[in-house]
Amino acid sequence: MLSPEQVRPLAPAAERVSSDEDEAALLYRKIRRRRCLKICGCITALVLLTIITLILVLVFTVFRVKDPVIKMNNITVTQLELINNTIPRPGVNMSLIADVSVKNPNYASFKFKNTTTTLYYHGLVIGEARGPPGQSKARRTARMNITVDIITDRLLSAPNLTQEISSGLLDLNAYSRLPGRVKILVIINRHITVKMNCTLSFNLTSQDISDQKCKQSVDL
Repeated sequence: MLSPEQVRPLAPAAERVSSDEDEAALLYRKIRRRRCLKICGCITALVLLTIITLILVLVFTVFRVKDPVIKMNNITVTQLELINNTIPRPGVNMSLIADVSVKNPNYASFKFKNTTTTLYYHGLVIGEARGPPGQSKARRTARMNITVDIITDRLLSAPNLTQEISSGLLDLNAYSRLPGRVKILVIINRHITVKMNCTLSFNLTSQDISDQKCKQSVDL
């Protein structure tokens, strides 16, 4: 038998109740913490999803990169000397000043490099020029003058020149190439090359374009 000293008294009921309450409170705090983390995670995911959706909507609507449009508005002939009002005088420098506009429909500036313009007369290259770099501001139109020096000897070698000059109309083809880029915020940086091929009739008397048909293509 155990001696009275070896018999340990049982813990008071009040102490056991207090221990159970502490464990329950600790478990409740853990469950509450987990629930708060889940709620915060769901809210964060919802906010991120909303932001991504908003960015995608802006990218495909307002910030969608649109093709710039280049147009040849007018051509002015300088230093044109004709023999008997028919053919250009040999050895005389002849040049054309092309008034070109660049329309930018985007919500960001279109910065372009040197513009290359080549002038053809019945498939024969008679002049070429480079325009300076620049930019067309957001939803604006920039205009620039490009001087094309005419190779007179090549022009005089064309068989139909005398007949067309006597009619007062000169049929020309102009090809322009405009490389550049559109940068919207930080996420969109699109390189664009605009190409334009125009067939035009130039009136020698009024020095205006009487008829012009242009086709534009864009390389992204």
